[in-house]
Amino acid sequence: MRTQELQRLTRPEGRIAYTDTGSGPLVVAVPGMGDLRSTYDDLAPALVDAGYRVVVTDLRGHGDSDTTFTTHGDVATGTDLVALVEHLDAGPAVLVGSSMGGSAAVWAAAERPDLVRGLVLVAPHLRETASPAQARTYRLLYRALFARPWGAAAWAWLYTSMFAKGRRSARHAQHVADIRRSMADPARLRSFRDLAVALDHTVIEPLVPRVQAPALVVGGELDPDYDDAGAELDRMRDALGGAGLLVPGVGHYPQHQAPEAVTPSVLEFLAGLPAPSPEGGERA
Repeated sequence: MRTQELQRLTRPEGRIAYTDTGSGPLVVAVPGMGDLRSTYDDLAPALVDAGYRVVVTDLRGHGDSDTTFTTHGDVATGTDLVALVEHLDAGPAVLVGSSMGGSAAVWAAAERPDLVRGLVLVAPHLRETASPAQARTYRLLYRALFARPWGAAAWAWLYTSMFAKGRRSARHAQHVADIRRSMADPARLRSFRDLAVALDHTVIEPLVPRVQAPALVVGGELDPDYDDAGAELDRMRDALGGAGLLVPGVGHYPQHQAPEAVTPSVLEFLAGLPAPSPEGGERA
């Protein structure tokens, strides 16, 4: 069995950090903007115990990944996922993505269906809901809000007060403290701000009809990113032809806020996928 030793994947502009644990069918998980791979510290061990090889990666410039990247966003992260699955040489993989990590997983599934056998999308963005004028305003706001010396504290406050509404796990305070500590590094704060400013989901919506992989979409009832979380979950589920789970009493991070609700649904979804063949394909 593989142990949770930190490893790095070399990309053109830097290295992506990841851990590789367990054995069995491959699951690759990626967090969202401003988050760390420890957001999966409840879900990942349960998947390993159920017989899966679980690889969890940090975003560019986040966590233990390098801060030398100049490009960020859904497509950049999608290319990193594709490169990681190819590097592991154990695909096709189930991709698990939180927030913009889910958007990146959709990009990867559309562009490289041979590498993706399933999608677990947690509070993803499958379209850009902001108008062009709103998007310009948000970019100006992010440049100011996530600047030094207050940027790390501002994001920690937003993470807790806005995005993690409702129930919180016992790990919440420590997780947010770890995020804030990571962003105390000026280069990591800069990378986070660059991602926030660059983020644009318009590229994802036209790719959704091309996705062939089965999908499970998970949303939080209190997620502030949607005007109506239930309606948006239904829209995403129908667009992908997949399954959906709306978790009551939580916000943008169901995998972290309510793992006891999310984990059984993920395990059931994984168990229902066609078994991967030894050659990397799927058995009928």
